[in-house]
Amino acid sequence: MTDVQTPAATAGEFEVGATVPPFVRQAGLHAWNRYAAVNYEFVDIHMDDEAGKAAGMPGAFGMGNLIWAWMHCAVEQWVGDRGLLEHLECRFKSPALKGDRITITGTVTGRTTADDGSTVLELDLWSENQTGAKTAPGTARVRLHPGV
Repeated sequence: MTDVQTPAATAGEFEVGATVPPFVRQAGLHAWNRYAAVNYEFVDIHMDDEAGKAAGMPGAFGMGNLIWAWMHCAVEQWVGDRGLLEHLECRFKSPALKGDRITITGTVTGRTTADDGSTVLELDLWSENQTGAKTAPGTARVRLHPGV
């Protein structure tokens, strides 16, 4: 599966209730190996089916921090050069398994104007697999540049 590219949002897309465009990735060894190489995180449960099974899973499974990184990418791709991601956190409820189609999306839940004229957005974010199960709920804060 190819990575889905989402264009940066227009200013109207930053209102309360707006949706963070879906950011889709395919879970599997190809993604896990790249992430492990960059982070020097070659842990057996993420690379070897037998180790994953020994850990109680159906096989090797993805790194939680990769889901967090994909959330970061989803917000950065949505905001573009209009602002900065200030805070991101999530809770890992269930792992990504080989072949899972992971979608990161979210909703703008708050919008305030800071003293410097910038706009601060509060977001609810989550990852979900192809069955629609939310695997990692989270929140984020974005600061849009003044005038956006």
